[in-house]
Amino acid sequence: MNILSFDTSTRSASVALMMDGVLVGEILINDKRTHSQKLMPMLESLMSLADISIDDIDLLAVCVGPGSFTGIRIAVATVKAISHAKNLPIVAINSMENIAFNVMDSSKKIISILDAQAGNVYCGIYRSVEDNSYSVVEDVDVIGLEQLANRLEYSSENYIIVGEALDKYREKLDFDNVEFASPDKNVSKASALCSIAKIKYDKGLDVFDCYTILPKYLRKSQAEMQYDERQRKAKENDI
Repeated sequence: MNILSFDTSTRSASVALMMDGVLVGEILINDKRTHSQKLMPMLESLMSLADISIDDIDLLAVCVGPGSFTGIRIAVATVKAISHAKNLPIVAINSMENIAFNVMDSSKKIISILDAQAGNVYCGIYRSVEDNSYSVVEDVDVIGLEQLANRLEYSSENYIIVGEALDKYREKLDFDNVEFASPDKNVSKASALCSIAKIKYDKGLDVFDCYTILPKYLRKSQAEMQYDERQRKAKENDI
């Protein structure tokens, strides 16, 4: 099975190709350019270097969020277009399980975190199991950073924390029972999507087509929240 995956859910953008269980290639760019500028050139370069075409792909995988609202839409729109054109199934993978997969060799509970702004983080908790797979301890959610810190401080279990939010919140989560993933593990990667997609596809989990795949938003975007606030104030002024 040949799997092509896309991830633009965070600051980094990546595409990866796995053929018959072997990671053939991955291109990852983690800079300030917009994902719309990077994604298609990255895809074209990867397919050219691997000397294959879209016709050789059997399965698509995409990170559906949470994360950057605009970024998520770019990757989802791309796989929807390819799926529609080539009638390919799509496996949806959330950001937290994708990042957790980078440290799935750990015996500790794995906590994935991304910054959700306003003192909150997107968070998911996982544990490695046999056959290079994982179990979901707590599904992805938005929680307060202080709530997470209190939980870690008074827990008797050991954890490893991974994700981009470590850059911002490392000091507040630094406890004796907590290990921090190395910087190279904190970046969301399309190569992990390929591995997870194979696991999910074989189990018939989270498999969609171009009409049913949807982004995973856990809260409204900043623009939507600002709009709601303006509407609320307008209604108050009318009273």
